[in-house]
Amino acid sequence: MRENNLSSTAKIGGHPIHPMLVPFPIAFFVGAFVTDLIYWRAPDAMWETFSVWLITAGLVMAGFAAIAGLIDFVGNRAIRALKPAWPHVLGNVLALLLSLINVFVHSRDGYTAVVPTGLILSGLVVAILLFTGWMGGEMVYRHRVGGVN
Repeated sequence: MRENNLSSTAKIGGHPIHPMLVPFPIAFFVGAFVTDLIYWRAPDAMWETFSVWLITAGLVMAGFAAIAGLIDFVGNRAIRALKPAWPHVLGNVLALLLSLINVFVHSRDGYTAVVPTGLILSGLVVAILLFTGWMGGEMVYRHRVGGVN
């Protein structure tokens, strides 16, 4: 099924910006979950520090990706009308909010900064990103959002 005018509003050289940016926060947030798991099993402060930096970098890059995605979402009524668009947006907002809370949780000192609250938050963020990534993939591959018109 091909909807009308599903091209991205935020582009560089005709290429949509949002899909260029989303791999970075995903990698950072998954990395934070991995370092949290390692810290849980081997409580060395280095792993907690890695997690804080990864979550912070994920938040920065997610902010850029969110701006580009929001420009596409707000700038094109046809994109907003797609069934997967709203779960994608709302899920990503939830993941950002949980990550923001998580960076503050991780900034506390001691083992309890990560275990269990930080670890749970990191795992929830990764689970949400799996879902929102699926919804984003539905929009790109099934509905051809971001294609060239």
